[in-house]
Amino acid sequence: MLKSQRTPAGDALTNLMLDLFRLNSQLLTAGDRLVAQLGLTSARWQILGAIVYAERPQPVAWLARDLGANRQNVQRIVNDLHAEGLLTFEANPHHRRAQLVVLTDKGRRAFDAAMALQAPWVNGLSEGLSVKDLQTVHRVVTALRKKLESHED
Repeated sequence: MLKSQRTPAGDALTNLMLDLFRLNSQLLTAGDRLVAQLGLTSARWQILGAIVYAERPQPVAWLARDLGANRQNVQRIVNDLHAEGLLTFEANPHHRRAQLVVLTDKGRRAFDAAMALQAPWVNGLSEGLSVKDLQTVHRVVTALRKKLESHED
């Protein structure tokens, strides 16, 4: 059986992907620790953020798409946040069954509190890293994400 050989760029990208997998796991763990005192997890915080940064209220399916997440997982977390009074649902004029997800005042306070904790944490984490290097990594990750998204169709 012939083995496919990776190019030097393929090897470099494989190494980057492995490090990104590890980094993602570490970021989720650190995020969980950071917001635990607020009764949040990284996943809950991420969904609150997606709602805050959306241009208008969206149904769960759209939030999941924007997050690159599984709709069922997002629905489960949204239901939990709703049960805790952090979110509410509004009628969707475009789709009777797909309600719009809206942050409550309590949800906004929880998100703002999480972001207040995030600022000093991320500032400390970024110490010693150049803005130019961080912007380069961001451009590379964005380009890879867009390539993967274009192959999903």
